[in-house]
Amino acid sequence: MNRTQLGKSGPTVSRIGLGAMGMSGAYGESSDDESIRTIHAALDAGVDLVDTGDFYGAGHNETLIGRALNERNRDEVVLSVKFGALRGPDGSWLGFDGRPNAVKSSLGYTLQRLGVDHVDVYRPARLDPQVPIEDTVGAIAEMVDAGYVRHIGLSEIGSATLRRAAAVHPISDLQIEYSIVSRGIEADILDTARDLGVGITAYGVLSRGLLSDTFRAPTALAANDFRAHSPRFQGENLTRNRELVELLAEIADERNVTVAQLAIAWVLSRGDDIVPVVGARTVERLTETIAAEEILLTSDEVARIENAVPKDAVAGERYAEAQMAQLDSEA
Repeated sequence: MNRTQLGKSGPTVSRIGLGAMGMSGAYGESSDDESIRTIHAALDAGVDLVDTGDFYGAGHNETLIGRALNERNRDEVVLSVKFGALRGPDGSWLGFDGRPNAVKSSLGYTLQRLGVDHVDVYRPARLDPQVPIEDTVGAIAEMVDAGYVRHIGLSEIGSATLRRAAAVHPISDLQIEYSIVSRGIEADILDTARDLGVGITAYGVLSRGLLSDTFRAPTALAANDFRAHSPRFQGENLTRNRELVELLAEIADERNVTVAQLAIAWVLSRGDDIVPVVGARTVERLTETIAAEEILLTSDEVARIENAVPKDAVAGERYAEAQMAQLDSEA
């Protein structure tokens, strides 16, 4: 696995990262044992960037990763952790808390669940509209000085907020959705990040599985699957989006790769400062994911992909309306 640096100030990481959210029920039931095998397989393959959030499964995800890392060398892993999303005991979303004391409290619980003495990249999952970003980043900077955090990242924020945050402390990377069907960052956020020397860790690279062979045929979704309530997977939207996937499949078939691998390769082609963070709950899916690094797209192939799926071709927003309203990156 090739490696790259997250921005000018961040750690050096594998060219593809492992997103662990799906290991904690976001997309239906998952197996802890298989998830741990997948994490171990990722590390063995040279995938050392592991991304989680303290609210994934209400702490389950961090505990799971902690179990997996208990059998490995901590220094072999770059742990990226999001914090701040508030959840009720029924799984409901209750907002976001970016107050300085909440930052430090959340970090304390994270370190305990992961069983480590520091995290490599710590980031607020969203912007708290009630708290200046300078205060949130300043609190994380104190944790950097204390040795509990190595680097500061951000997630789903816009250009103006990114500039304000970077004025307080160097920002290693901005985690934000980016895929062939989610290209909003190309309007100005990507240029701002590059101007500031901030890397991009791209999530949603497969648009939650839409850009894969899985949804080319009708697929039933469990009630506890996030996608069952996602606009892109509903009714006519899904029908339209399947048509886009079929166009990508034609290009993928010519290269003898899967749709998912083609989608990952497209994001990789956007620049060495962009690191796809791809969710995989099984060793089989992980193997498919990391093979995408070997796919080098020609400029003609990139043009074909972008002609097949233009920027505004996808049907449906990437989140439901209430969640979209919470994204500073969409403001």
